[in-house]
Amino acid sequence: MKSPDMFITTSHARLAYRMDGAGEALPLLLAPRFRGTMDDWDPEFIGKLGARRPVIRFDSAGIGVSDGETPDNVADMARIALAFVDALGLADFDLLGWSMGGFVALNLAIDNPTRVRRLVIAGSSPGAITGGPPPSPRVAQVAAKEVNDKEDLAFLFFAATPSSRAAGLASLARIEAASATPAMRKEAVMGHAKAIGAWSAGQGAARPRLGKLTMPTLVAGGAADVLMPAYASFVLSQEAPNAKLIIYPNAGHGFLFQYIDEFTREVNDFLA
Repeated sequence: MKSPDMFITTSHARLAYRMDGAGEALPLLLAPRFRGTMDDWDPEFIGKLGARRPVIRFDSAGIGVSDGETPDNVADMARIALAFVDALGLADFDLLGWSMGGFVALNLAIDNPTRVRRLVIAGSSPGAITGGPPPSPRVAQVAAKEVNDKEDLAFLFFAATPSSRAAGLASLARIEAASATPAMRKEAVMGHAKAIGAWSAGQGAARPRLGKLTMPTLVAGGAADVLMPAYASFVLSQEAPNAKLIIYPNAGHGFLFQYIDEFTREVNDFLA
């Protein structure tokens, strides 16, 4: 059963959120991907994380049914996330950022080292990456579409093998069945795209500041990720002082939904 939408007024806007799971463990805050809302997390993934702790999803300003305007830079996105946990009254918390949410999570953790106890960065990048494999030109073409169908998402998020594609289509079906949040507005998508471009180019990127990440950090990625190549995860794991790296084979950007059992077990053990 889908957890109900709740709303809280922050110093930036009235934001929508959901709480799943239970227990006395520190809450885990999730920061979503580019164009992602609360509904773009696989419900099976949420369920397995929530078996051992409270899990909090939220829509940032201008996303889904949240009020406000979507920023066009990562620093302001991180400030909104911090205002959200402040409004919830959380003195400290664990944090998992996926894709662009990893940018936000890195920024938030670097600027607030006493608030983030443990950090998980999935399929993301610290920005300012100058090496590694060049991206496929098809990625930009597909990602820039106003609406992505299942075939687009299968290409962007999963490897081009029968097993990865089958797992991906199953995950996309679960997400679609549980979806209730409106698609992102064009202005919000444009803000996300501008923030990604600036971060990737090094403007406000985390890479020069990775030495300030004092908390234990779990970095994970898919070996065949066409959106955020695994090389970026490797760089992050090498330059963050206390990081562990896991690369999942035969998997792309959506590795966390392809390897749900394995990845949630890693996350739960890491946070424990």
